[in-house]
Amino acid sequence: MQVSYWYYRCNILAAVLELGDVRQMSISKWDCRFMAMAKLIASWSKDPSTKVGAVIVDDKHRVVSVGFNGLPHGVSDNSERLNDRETKLRMVIHAEENALLFANRSVSGCTAYVWPLLPCARCASKLIQAGIRRVVGPANGREHWREENEIAVGLMKEAGISVVAEEHQQSRRKNSLEEIQAHWAERWGQQDL
Repeated sequence: MQVSYWYYRCNILAAVLELGDVRQMSISKWDCRFMAMAKLIASWSKDPSTKVGAVIVDDKHRVVSVGFNGLPHGVSDNSERLNDRETKLRMVIHAEENALLFANRSVSGCTAYVWPLLPCARCASKLIQAGIRRVVGPANGREHWREENEIAVGLMKEAGISVVAEEHQQSRRKNSLEEIQAHWAERWGQQDL
């Protein structure tokens, strides 16, 4: 069985980028569940190159809204558009934007879970304006997104949003839960997870 690093992370430590410091905290079972949900929502995207999902959750762990990246409602998502990167980038609505647009109530004070990338600067600004207080997602390992990611995380930190960015590996081999826990215990110097 392929093991998702996020799904089994309930007792494993993550890096928290908060107020310029890198601190450690436990990822809760709720963080694991909602990251798995964001990953599922991402799979609904028809974008052939990057499938992104977002889940917005209130402080009582209730889902407020979900979104995935795609073209606007009523606009044909044909392969000609989706495979032309320049056209696609001008037309697509990001997962975080869709989640904000489809929320049926205020998202102020909520947490946004995103997969497989942290929000871009454009979406970070919208999350800030909407009152999101926390963003959880994998650390962006893609070189071409590094500068964008630094701007977005900087914006969110300046606005007082807690950003939980965990590095993840998408292993092509099958891993047991024990192997994953041992990997993260070694990485974070913890003996008993």
